Amino acid sequence: MTFRHLALAAGLTAFSCLPAQATEFALSSPDITEGGVLDGAQVANTFGCAGGNVSPALSWSNAPEGTKSFVVTAYDPDAPTGSGFWHWVMFNIPVGVTELKGGITPDDGAPAGAIQSRADAGFSSYLGACPPQGQTHRYVFTVMALSVEKLDLDGNASGALIGFMANASALAKASITVHYGR
Repeated sequence: MTFRHLALAAGLTAFSCLPAQATEFALSSPDITEGGVLDGAQVANTFGCAGGNVSPALSWSNAPEGTKSFVVTAYDPDAPTGSGFWHWVMFNIPVGVTELKGGITPDDGAPAGAIQSRADAGFSSYLGACPPQGQTHRYVFTVMALSVEKLDLDGNASGALIGFMANASALAKASITVHYGR
């Protein structure tokens, strides 16, 4: 056997001993699709927009080992604020939860123990898309798997602060980015 054949045989042997790659942490939704356009149901019903202001249903799978809680966010990086706009932030979602139904309100639908922050809208609920007239914005819906059971924050915490704290203990993230313009 030549050196080349030995190297090839050794490489194949090493490759066959590698563990199978874990399935990737994933986010899905019957209401939004990667690269798609938001439906009127997920558009705001304020600031000159006339949508349904309904949060989309979301589900996630394949959380990494060691996950103890989740955070879900909806963020517009294109908002003309200089810092984007947090449309929805829910944190301290228990580890056993793997989906959120659509249409969660401040008083109904959030999993027990989860907290919806006031985010940038000033109230504890989802605020749909409503970019300025003549603009199209991206809306990034993200679920983060965290290594901690709870973020030591309350419902008055800003989206930026929750994002900072969540990123400090994030094990994995999965996102769906959609667009909306008017």
